[in-house]
Amino acid sequence: MKSHFRQWGVAAVEFAILLPVLLLIVFGITEFGRALYNYNTLVKAARDAARYYATQQPGNPPAKETEIQNLAVFGNTAGTGNPLAPGLATTMVTLCDWTSCPATHQAQGAAPVVNLVTVTISGYTFQSFVPFVTANLSSFAFAPISSTMKGIL
Repeated sequence: MKSHFRQWGVAAVEFAILLPVLLLIVFGITEFGRALYNYNTLVKAARDAARYYATQQPGNPPAKETEIQNLAVFGNTAGTGNPLAPGLATTMVTLCDWTSCPATHQAQGAAPVVNLVTVTISGYTFQSFVPFVTANLSSFAFAPISSTMKGIL
């Protein structure tokens, strides 16, 4: 009977040894999931902005470019509300069509009929909530995210 009582503390000691490892795994998975979520949000934002940009005439006035950048950052053309991803700013969004980037986006057709547009989000840095888990990766920059679409004029 006495040996049974001696075993009670063993489970508590084993739990105390494994708890830090389990917490590192749980927080690591959580931060990896957050990073993927933010990346997916940026991809969708660039795609939505490119879709809207493809409906516009080439050589947009600055007001239209601001609307497209606001759509990529805030999810609306007015630029109201919070950014779709923490730390995302309109300065990170660049726009290209055949008038602004003639080297890479050539006009197609006589009028031109087809307008190729690209929206790129670059310089976004992911910030970890629990930097002790990700060690040297408490913040890291995503590679530029771009979306290219054709707009028929």
